[in-house]
Amino acid sequence: MHMADALISPAVGGTMLAVTVGVAAYSVKKIQNDMDEKKIPLMGVMGAFVFAAQMINFSIPGTGSSGHLGGGILLAILLGPQAGFLTMASILLIQALFFGDGGLLAFGCNVFNLGFYTCFIAYPYIYKFFTRKGINAKNIFGASMVSAIIGLQLGAFSVALQTLLSGKTELTFAKFVLLLQPIHLAIGVVEGLVTSAIITFVWKARPEILEKAYIGEALGNISMKKVLTGLIVAIIIVGGALSWFASSKPDGLEWSMEKTAGTAELEATGDIYSTLSVMQSKTVLLPDYSFKASEAEMKDGTATNEEAWPAVSAGTSVSGIVGGAMTLVLATFIGFVISVVKRRNKRTAN
Repeated sequence: MHMADALISPAVGGTMLAVTVGVAAYSVKKIQNDMDEKKIPLMGVMGAFVFAAQMINFSIPGTGSSGHLGGGILLAILLGPQAGFLTMASILLIQALFFGDGGLLAFGCNVFNLGFYTCFIAYPYIYKFFTRKGINAKNIFGASMVSAIIGLQLGAFSVALQTLLSGKTELTFAKFVLLLQPIHLAIGVVEGLVTSAIITFVWKARPEILEKAYIGEALGNISMKKVLTGLIVAIIIVGGALSWFASSKPDGLEWSMEKTAGTAELEATGDIYSTLSVMQSKTVLLPDYSFKASEAEMKDGTATNEEAWPAVSAGTSVSGIVGGAMTLVLATFIGFVISVVKRRNKRTAN
């Protein structure tokens, strides 16, 4: 559900960026209540895990489409809504700047669509409702499934609404919505299953993590070694090897665009689009999660996206590991800064 710049107008992109910055500022202020030294590494590791997980597109049978995890509900459950939203923003920023996944103009839209609905709507009003009588395997499964599906449904509808407000007439609103919603329903089911499995693992290893996040308290002296070790191993495996098995089929957004407008890539002209495109091209290190093709490969046609499956690629592995590491550092840095501000404010108050 990573939108490209061509899908939105500068007005919509600017407005959504302002809204997203506002939500981030609110999150920074609120998170100080439950931020401690244990949550900082958890933010980093969870950010790296979701980054790696988003690289794996899985085929949706009978559609010719694929999908990938959003990860927002997973982040909210383990970190709380505010920390989850900030971690999602970190993931999407790294993807846009260094991998060319999602546009810079569309950055605010992407963070809002993938982070706001899951962290601030699906988690507090859906997940918490299903687990209000206690956290157990059955409740985790039901809560994860329903909240993941609803979060993605809201995000998908938001994509269609943003293109409508941007005046993208190629994407007829009614048809676009009727394609986006069911394909993301299928994606939501898979996300719910994966989220349930991961949350169940954490619940069995350290149930206190879920309980603290649920009530918005600091993690305190909870031992994080087992959980963090398991997640780090998963990051290496998912980003370094399982990413080879990602489906090459268009994702749910691209598939819906193709069915609606006849193309998965819209044209956008104007100084803002060209300027942002140039800026992004200068920061991208591994475009589309692979090594940059040389000029010789581009000229003789050996550079191609049509790879055998599984696509065993050093570029993909490097992208998964490096991108995960970048996200870990950025999310950890954000948590560290918030922790420092919290301590400073506490000293000032005293």
